[in-house]
Amino acid sequence: MTSARTRDAGGTARALAGGTIGNFVEWFDWSVYGFFAPYFAAQFFPGGGASATLSTLLVFAISFFMRPVGAAVLGSYADRHGRRHGMTLTILLMAAGSLLIAVAPTHGSVGWLAAAILIVGRLLQGFSTGGEFGTSASFLVEWARPGRRAFAGSFQQVSVVLGILCASLSATVLTRLLDDAAMSSWGWRVPFALGAVIGLVGLYIRRRLAEPEAFVRLAESGQRAEKPLGAMAAGHRRGAWFVFGISIAGSVITYMWLTYLPTYAVLTVKADKADAQLANTIALAFFVVLLPFAAMLSDRYGRRPTMLVYAVAFVILPFPLLTLMTGGFGSVLLVSLVGMAFLSLNHSNLATVFAELFPPRVRTIGIALPYAISNALFGGTAPSVMQFFGSRNNLWAVPLYVSVTAVVTGLFFYFMPETRNADVDA
Repeated sequence: MTSARTRDAGGTARALAGGTIGNFVEWFDWSVYGFFAPYFAAQFFPGGGASATLSTLLVFAISFFMRPVGAAVLGSYADRHGRRHGMTLTILLMAAGSLLIAVAPTHGSVGWLAAAILIVGRLLQGFSTGGEFGTSASFLVEWARPGRRAFAGSFQQVSVVLGILCASLSATVLTRLLDDAAMSSWGWRVPFALGAVIGLVGLYIRRRLAEPEAFVRLAESGQRAEKPLGAMAAGHRRGAWFVFGISIAGSVITYMWLTYLPTYAVLTVKADKADAQLANTIALAFFVVLLPFAAMLSDRYGRRPTMLVYAVAFVILPFPLLTLMTGGFGSVLLVSLVGMAFLSLNHSNLATVFAELFPPRVRTIGIALPYAISNALFGGTAPSVMQFFGSRNNLWAVPLYVSVTAVVTGLFFYFMPETRNADVDA
C-alpha cells in the first residue's frame, strides 16, 4: 500500500490537488448542465420551449437520486479499500458520464434514445459524485495538520466554486462568441467534452497519491470495517443526522446564490442577461478567495460559532436582499457578494465538520450517504422548485424557501457538538 508517514509540505500540496480535482469536475459538470440546459433541451426532448427545459431539469433532479446509491457503494468501498482507490474510481466514472453527454446523439437523429442516453450519462455522474464528497473530505481532513483542518478542508469547497466559476466563464465566453443557433447545435457540447478531459487528468493525479496516515494505521491494525454501512448505521446515526441536517440549507442556498441568481434577476427585475451573468462570475471569484480566510476563523474560534452566523444571516437576509434588488449591474453584484460572504462561513467548514463527526473506519460512508440523501432531496429538486415558482409568477416564494431551510439547518448547528479539537486519527 502506498503511504506517507509525515504531513510534509509537498505531500500536503499533492493531497490538496488530488483531493479537490474530483469536486472541480463534479461541480463544473453540474453547473454546465444548468447553464446550458436552455440550449440543448430541444436537442433531446421534442416540442421545445418551456416543456423541453422542464424535462431537462427533471433529468437533472433524477440524477441526484443516484447519489445516495453511489454514496452507499463507493463510500463503503473507500472505507474498506482506501481513500485513494475510492477517489480514483469516482473520477473515472465522472469522466465517462461527461463524455457520454458530450457525444450523445439528438432526438432528431435517434428519437427517444437521445433522451435515454442523456439520462444514463447523468445517472452515471450522479452515482460517481455520490461517493466523491465523502471520500475527498475524508482524504483532505486526514491529511491536514492539527489546527489547520478547516483551512485544508476549505479547499474542497474552493474546488467546488472554481468548478462553478469555470462553468460560468464558459457560458459567458461561448454565449458571446456564438449565436443561439450555434449554441443549440454544437456549442453546448464543448464544456461537457472539456469536463471529460479534466476528469482524465484528475485520474492520472489520483493514481499517484498516497493514503493518509489515519487510513494506513487503520489498515495495519486490522480494524477496517467489513461492512462500513452497517457499522455506521449501528453506532454513528447521530453524526449522520447532523450531516443530513447541515446539508439542507447548503444545498438550496448553493443553487440559489451560485447558479440561479442571474436567472432570478432577469425574471424578477428584468436585469440584462449578460450583466447578471458577469455579476455572478465576479461574485464567484470573490467567494473562492474568501473561503480559506473564513476557514481560518473556524480554526481559531470553532465550527459552531461561524456556522451559526451563516444560518442566522440566511434566515434574515434573503427576503430584503432579493426583493430590494434592482435591474442594475451594481445591485445584482451587491446581492451576490453579500450572499457569498455569509455562505463562505458554511462552505469553508463543511468537509472538516463532517469528517470530524466520524472515526476513520466509517468516515467516508458516514459523510457520503447522509450528504447524498440530503442533496438529492433538497439540492436535486432546487432547480425544479425555482422553475415552478417562476412559471407561476410566484418568485416571492424563493427567498421564503431559502429562509425556511436556513431555520432548519440553524437548529442542527445549535445542537451540534464543537468538533474543532476532535482527534481525526482515532
